[in-house]
Amino acid sequence: MNTRHVRTSCLEIEFHEWNRTGQRPIVLLHGWPDSFRTWVMLAPFFVERGYRVLAPSLRGFSGTTFSHKDQPRSGQPSALARDLIEFVDALELTEPIVVGHDWGARAVSAAVGLQPKRFLAMVMISIGYGTNYPTLDLSINQAKLYWYHWFMCTPMGRKALKEQGVDFARHIWRSWSPEGWFEEDDFLRTAQAFENDDWVEVVLHYYRYRWELALGDMRYESDESLLRQYPQVFIPSLVLHGALDGVNPPASSEGKETFFRGPYKRVVLPMIGHFPQRESPSITAEEILKFLG
Repeated sequence: MNTRHVRTSCLEIEFHEWNRTGQRPIVLLHGWPDSFRTWVMLAPFFVERGYRVLAPSLRGFSGTTFSHKDQPRSGQPSALARDLIEFVDALELTEPIVVGHDWGARAVSAAVGLQPKRFLAMVMISIGYGTNYPTLDLSINQAKLYWYHWFMCTPMGRKALKEQGVDFARHIWRSWSPEGWFEEDDFLRTAQAFENDDWVEVVLHYYRYRWELALGDMRYESDESLLRQYPQVFIPSLVLHGALDGVNPPASSEGKETFFRGPYKRVVLPMIGHFPQRESPSITAEEILKFLG
């Protein structure tokens, strides 16, 4: 694994790369609260098949930094999507496969919606398509599971994230997957990604914007308008969802077939929670590679 940086219009993106000479690029986007380390056990399966594997850090995480002090620390989906598109352009990647987990899944689906011809195939993990806007109906149970969304929209939530961010994230990890699924040392190595000076602001904006409690960055206004129409997806797409996901139950990714005009498959993984790529990298890799053929 090599650590590199690439500059886009507003970021210097840190990314980690395996098998740079691989013929087919596959870009892996992590979620929250997580880091590029979520892919460390999955990457070797792709390398073995000859893929060039790239795992960028999202804005506000690890060593990815903003180029300008006055740029809004936006976490809105269109911003994450544009970051991915510009990352692909900056490295001149030809028709990469994109895989995203949690925030990363929303970012890759938004990027595909904005630039459908740019990508070869898409994999979304633990998230269903079109589930990021306040116009969607929420069951009482889902609202209960989203307690941390509402908490981060309060002054107390801001204070907790700023002063107790690592403890906050640890609680999330324990809540979203079966008990005892992770080692503390691995969590602490991952939590180093949260030491970025912009982490708190990006995370807070992500959730506040989602529920229309914060304005978006105007540079992404036209993209947001398009994404709110839920663009059809024409490339091969796979959804993987843990049967024991403790924040987004598998039912939340059901019934999305009408959004997909290309090959589409959804797989529910037994005995797995919100982090399939960490909890069972071999099964996750097998499903992805089988789908990609």
